[in-house]
Amino acid sequence: MSSRHILTAPAWPYANGPRHIGHVSGFALPADMFSRYQRMAGNKVLMVSGTDEHGTPIQVQADKEGVSARELADRYNRVIAQDLHGLGMSYDLFTRTTTRNHYAVAQEIFKGLYDNGYVFEKKTMGAISPSTGRTLPDRYIEGTCPICGYDGARGDQCDNCGNQLDPIDLINPRSRINGETPKFVETEHFFLDLPAFSETLGSWLQGKEGLWRPNVYKFTRNLLDDMQPRPISRDLDWGVPVPLPGWIDRPDKRLYVWFDAVVGYLSASVEWARRSGDPDAWRAWWQNPDAETYYFMGKDNIVFHAEIWPAMLLGYNGEGDKGGTAGSLGKLSLPTEVVSSEFLTMEGKKFSSSRQVVIYVRDFLERYDVDALRYYIAVAGPENQDTDFTWSEFVRRNNDELVATWGNLVNRSISFAAKNIGEIPAAGELTDLDRDILQRSRKAFDAVGAELARSRFKNAANEAMRTVAEANKYLSEQAPWKLKNDDPERMKTILHVALQLVDDAKSLLTPFLPGSSEKVHRMLGGQGEWSGAPEIREVAEEGGPDYPVLTGSYDTEARWESRPIAAGTPLAPPTPLFAKLDSSVVDEELARLEQS
Repeated sequence: MSSRHILTAPAWPYANGPRHIGHVSGFALPADMFSRYQRMAGNKVLMVSGTDEHGTPIQVQADKEGVSARELADRYNRVIAQDLHGLGMSYDLFTRTTTRNHYAVAQEIFKGLYDNGYVFEKKTMGAISPSTGRTLPDRYIEGTCPICGYDGARGDQCDNCGNQLDPIDLINPRSRINGETPKFVETEHFFLDLPAFSETLGSWLQGKEGLWRPNVYKFTRNLLDDMQPRPISRDLDWGVPVPLPGWIDRPDKRLYVWFDAVVGYLSASVEWARRSGDPDAWRAWWQNPDAETYYFMGKDNIVFHAEIWPAMLLGYNGEGDKGGTAGSLGKLSLPTEVVSSEFLTMEGKKFSSSRQVVIYVRDFLERYDVDALRYYIAVAGPENQDTDFTWSEFVRRNNDELVATWGNLVNRSISFAAKNIGEIPAAGELTDLDRDILQRSRKAFDAVGAELARSRFKNAANEAMRTVAEANKYLSEQAPWKLKNDDPERMKTILHVALQLVDDAKSLLTPFLPGSSEKVHRMLGGQGEWSGAPEIREVAEEGGPDYPVLTGSYDTEARWESRPIAAGTPLAPPTPLFAKLDSSVVDEELARLEQS
């Protein structure tokens, strides 16, 4: 099968604080599992994203901390890059939106939409804070939804009924910053003419039925029933300037943060290409009709990725209901799939940094194995429904599945072979049982791969662990330790088969457990890098501060297939793959939650 170009686009984390495990369960870890599998399958993956650094929320947080918006963005860009590095996120480029490159690409998309007639000026009522005189962003205004009556609706959208809203339509609107009632004043802004895409968006979406997750498809279909023009500029001095005469030099008008953030997938691809030494390399993922693009996020971002971003791309291409011509970047590809996860709660409560119902990535990784978190999100994360993270379930899965099942298979098979033979033994004559379990292990690559290709991580991880359980059962029943004196040749054959099963399982589990799979690769005498890990690299931009990017070379030994192990490869006694957690961990973590 020929290699395919696959763009993986995880949502851009907002640079107003460190990431917690609720964040990364939606956009980060699923995208990385998908990308690692696709690379192992031989496809050409480009995984790009970065920190989303504009908008009023950044300014609000900066004011609270007594720093400039730029200083705040610089700090949290670095913190978030470190968080994602700790998770083993295999980005080809993780960058930021405060680069000259991003400004230029965002402005080009705006101009393309404007030239094709999909952007228009309109006077509207904007919300400002009476106490500060500053603009209040839609998401910083809460009130009662005028459609369903939900009391926690935001100014841009009601999470209860899913409808798009305008802050002025909310009943009893209030500022989330200080609780005051916002003042509405007339202002002039640019709007994206979403109704001008109703026909083309509808036709495009129709082709996704049965291919997208049902929750995403249904939500997006409902959005198309009542599309309204969407503002794409804001009264603000922090963000991308509006690239039109009379607007470009205005200190009080900027592109709306959501508009420039979704353009980030394209701008990051362009930056990656420039840094790779081939400035046009991005086109293979954005203009090749056979390329595939997959966007990963939490469900609160569906509207931007499944409706608005496709509309922007159609408009830039000149393919909306009004027609037009493609901009200077050329015709750009629409999403193949929008892979949205539901929400992760924690011990029955919604994650909330302000209420301290949270565990930050860095704190988690200081105390626990990163692969234990990756595994938990794969098998018990919010893939298709809201899911509750509990410490008791985390400890159970770590101890029962990672330690007692997978870790146990690795330890007892390699340690017995290392102690009694010192190398991978050659296989003698195989029995029907040997051949059968080896065949089932080889077939698991098709089964697990099919699930990973469709972003069904829970099914994929469970199927991979099922093969581990079968291998454990084989080793226990064949009991090579009982044959050491009576039938050493059969003992060696059983061990060869068991070690082949371990090697297969290591490959099957690599997308989920890259760190521990790398260890197993070494334990079995493997040479060269197996999983591939990201690195943080400091880069420079003229006129701006140095900043960290996540990048890496992921052209490793890992392949999505069963590869015969080499008899005679020296083996050393293994170290434990995972640490067993004491049950006291549950009480300790719950106490931390109570104290915070």
